This record gives sequence, C-alpha cells and structure tokens, in this order.
Amino acid sequence: MIAYEGTSKRFGDETAVDSLSMRVERGEAVALLGPNGSGKTTTLKMAAGLIRPSDGTVTVGEPPLPPWTPAARRAISFLPQRVAFPEALTGREVVEFYRRLRGMPVGRSQAVLRFASLNGAGERLVGTYSGGMIQRLGLAVAMLPESDVLLLDEPTAALDPDGLCAFYAVVEERQASGRTILFTSHQVGDVERLADRFVVLVHGRVVAGLTQAELRDRLSERGVMRLRVATVSTEMVEAVRRVAPTATLEGSELIVPGPASLRPVVLDVVRTAGGEVRGLTAEDGRLDALYRDLVAGTGGTV
Repeated sequence: MIAYEGTSKRFGDETAVDSLSMRVERGEAVALLGPNGSGKTTTLKMAAGLIRPSDGTVTVGEPPLPPWTPAARRAISFLPQRVAFPEALTGREVVEFYRRLRGMPVGRSQAVLRFASLNGAGERLVGTYSGGMIQRLGLAVAMLPESDVLLLDEPTAALDPDGLCAFYAVVEERQASGRTILFTSHQVGDVERLADRFVVLVHGRVVAGLTQAELRDRLSERGVMRLRVATVSTEMVEAVRRVAPTATLEGSELIVPGPASLRPVVLDVVRTAGGEVRGLTAEDGRLDALYRDLVAGTGGTV
C-alpha cells in the first residue's frame, strides 16, 4: 500500500531522507521512530504527496500510484504534527467544512466528533480549545474519510488521557477494518500498543526495523531476574555463572540478565546447589532503552 524505492529528499545542501527503501503492506501499522531531524516527517509528507522526492519513487494504494495524483490522494488521510484551525469557528463548523470538502455523508461529522471525544465541545469556538483539544479536532478531521491509508505525524504529542484513549480506539478500529497506517511517534507506548512493526530512522537512513515478535525477543534478551536467596555460597554463584556468565551478586540477591528462557534453568541450578529462594522478580527489557541504544549505535542522539 505504501512503497519507498531508493527514495531521497534534499533541501538545498541538507539531505532529510537518504536512499529509503521500505514497504508498508495493506492492513499493517508501522511506526517510524527516530530523534528530531531524522527524516520522519519528510518521509510521511512524501507519502502524502505534499512534497516530491529528489530521487527514487514513492507510491501508495492499489494499484500503486504517485501520491500527488488525484486518485491516490482520495485513498489517503493525513494528520500533520501541528494542526491549526480558524479560532472564530466552532469545532463542528470546522469538521463540517472538511466533510463537504471530502464529499462525506452528513452524519459523518457527528460520528468523528464522537470518536475524538469532542462531541461535548463541538459547539464551542476553536479559540477556547486547549492544545490537546485542537489535536483531537485534527484527529476528527483526519478520520472523516474511510481512507485506505492513514498517515499520522506525532498524533499523540499533545493529547490528554481522554484524547489518548479516543485515539487508540479510533486507530484500533481502523486496524481491525484492514486499513494501512504509517505513523511517527516519540511515545514508546504508542509503538508497543499499535504497531505491527517499527522502523528507526537516523539522519534519514533506516538503522533498524523490527516486527512485534522480533521486538519481544529483543526485549526478552535484555531482561533481568533478581533472586533473593536465604544463604548464598561460592559454589552456588559459580554454578549460576556457568549457565549465566553475566550474573552478579549483590548481598543476598543474585542478579541474572538474559532472556526469559534462562530463568527456569537458573532456578534449577540454585535449588540443586541447596539455595532457598526467598523472593523473585523478573522483567523484560524496556523499549525506550532499546531505542536509545539503537540510535546511539549509529552516532545519533535522542
């Protein structure tokens, strides 16, 4: 549904996106992560047809078309990172304007106001809205058409908890109906909840791409188990280190980094060595830490 083939975009001497090749399939939700200036917004804008690549191609839809063509644009709905609407209009009037522009049926306005949790504020002037409410209004406008392709640039950046719940509900409903979603985010919770796959950009280049299954494996490998043992012997520690070389001892607590599959093995070793386990905690690695390591490994900064 969205394809970049050797796509680059330059602004003067600055290269925002560098030789990007990536596909987002029908029904897939893909998150673009990366530090500021990594090319995420430029990547989205090329798919929206707002800017054209300097080299390579971008296509959207089935059959694949350049995104600036009328037929392709009818398949796209784009939510920019910063939205602005006339302050003298009400939220409902803004939505009505865009509903007519997109040729949507009359009842669609009320539906998207409700989706975006703005149905109680639709009669208020936009000038009285908070930043989060304006973002929700932008979400309502973006959701007006039943577009096959959703392009969302930092959609949760200014959302309050109510707006965040509304956003998740809308996107999950679109996912369930087979829509294709490409979004950018600095919020790792968005990625963990919504994305089938995430792609990390640094300096306009892809430095990592993981599916949810691959992400779970990577986070599991970065996990830690902490065992509080009644009496720790030198023999016990040595036995544990034979199966988990990076294990350390802090007082009466054994700290064992590694995947979840290692944990029952370590427990068996401790019990065989006569250890009495008094407490156990275990956790997988954190996505935000993995993301920072991926970026740092390329010389970038978050």
